[in-house]
Amino acid sequence: MKNISNICVFCGSKVGENQQYENDAKKFGALLGEKNIGLVYGGGRIGLMGIIADAVSKAGGKVTGVIPEFLMNLEIGNEKVDELIITDSMHDRKKTMYQQSNGFVSFPGGVGTLDETLEIISWKQLRLHNKPIVLYNCAGYWEGLEALIEKTISCGFAHQSVQELFTIANTLEEIFFALDHPPKVGDEVLTSHL
Repeated sequence: MKNISNICVFCGSKVGENQQYENDAKKFGALLGEKNIGLVYGGGRIGLMGIIADAVSKAGGKVTGVIPEFLMNLEIGNEKVDELIITDSMHDRKKTMYQQSNGFVSFPGGVGTLDETLEIISWKQLRLHNKPIVLYNCAGYWEGLEALIEKTISCGFAHQSVQELFTIANTLEEIFFALDHPPKVGDEVLTSHL
């Protein structure tokens, strides 16, 4: 993949109710390892986070965990990763994950995953970065967010080009294609709604 050496994955510290979340997390982690793409993630060893990290490691890939000190015990920090970066705060965690990555993939997760996903999208809208962002719509998980984004457009709070800030992928293969072929984002995504 061109210009992609490390992917930041946002995902849940739980596995969720649908078995497909866990199955696809394992497959995706294995694919990252096979493609020699490093994983940057939230640093836990539980939930989808731990599943993806383990799969990357088993496939011979490099894993970098980033976790704030106060979450080391709550999320059971994964000390088996190649590098574990302990930050002072959640803000520092997100900043470090951003700095360590060439692109972002969001799997299903809770409000923390939603926060990380929306923040990295808004940073792109504000032109703080131009890295690809892919939301993996595993079992239709991201359809609600997609509808909410459409609502912000129809209500006049965003230009329709905000949909070009990220890509929705419906298969694991589509994730890698989308990382290599992100949509071109026009200036109006920012300038039309200031």
